[in-house]
Amino acid sequence: MAVIRDMMPAFELYQPATVDEAVSLAVRHGRDGWVLAGGMDSFDWLKDRIKRPRAVIDLGAIASLREIRHFEGGLEIGAMATLTDVARHPDVQNRFALLADAIRHVATPQIRNQGTLGGNLCQDTRCWYYRGGWPCYRAGGNVCYASAPLAMNREHAITGMKRCVAVNPSDTAAALIALDAQMVIRQRRGERTVDAEDFFIGPAIDITRMTVLRPGDLLTAVRLPDAWAGARVYFEKVRDRNAWDFPLVTVASAMVLRNGTIERVRIAVNGVAPYPMRLHDVERAVTGRTTNEETAAMAGELAVRRVTPLRHNDYKLPLLRNLVRRSLRGTET
Repeated sequence: MAVIRDMMPAFELYQPATVDEAVSLAVRHGRDGWVLAGGMDSFDWLKDRIKRPRAVIDLGAIASLREIRHFEGGLEIGAMATLTDVARHPDVQNRFALLADAIRHVATPQIRNQGTLGGNLCQDTRCWYYRGGWPCYRAGGNVCYASAPLAMNREHAITGMKRCVAVNPSDTAAALIALDAQMVIRQRRGERTVDAEDFFIGPAIDITRMTVLRPGDLLTAVRLPDAWAGARVYFEKVRDRNAWDFPLVTVASAMVLRNGTIERVRIAVNGVAPYPMRLHDVERAVTGRTTNEETAAMAGELAVRRVTPLRHNDYKLPLLRNLVRRSLRGTET
């Protein structure tokens, strides 16, 4: 078990002024380096001394990473833009209201003022075994304590599990998947973009990571395409308390309707798998149908078709079913 000391281990602090400098530092230090955004997740790790990087690369001095700007075909949001600034931006509010609503559900106003969009997307799982310093699969051990017969697993996954049953904690992830966002990643060899639904990975791909980012990679921006601007959207997050808490289950959807018929739709959920999950089967089934109770009920049943709850989280099954139903029949956010 971890011993909380509220004292960070010693490290070298770097404060690069440009993205190129930050990437160079990230490459140089590799796995011994730690990229610092808003610090909301990082400081927990460092104060508890579970993570002990030799170098911390603070991105706070790179002004370009805080910009929100138009690009050909949509809106580009710098990864270091605070959650508050993103949610208050007129284009986000008017054209991509789904993201603004998701951000309003993050923690508290104080945390949203400091936390960044990139940090919210890249934060690590909140499994208490893992964050408590237990030597589980994700931490390099050979057991998943949360899936043991008598484990505490009320907040853990009900689908998509492979050795690790911890869930992704990001509130903005499902919204960005529903909006078909792209993540811009800088690395030593240049820049690449990754679709939001492919940015997050599960334990079957790499049990030690929650995103495609490797040592030396830097998430610099998120791009929102015009194709989903102004769509009918829905976001709902269920949690134990209305402030601070991480999601038990989250749903986000974006639909384009024509005469009451679903022409295009994207639905994503979080809190039910080790990664935010797009519901492809549900989308295919409801496309071309009218948005009525029958369609919504069918969508809910399809969403839970392949779930396998753990000992203490079977309540997530009806929760997921009903949230997906509401996302199909709900009003615009």
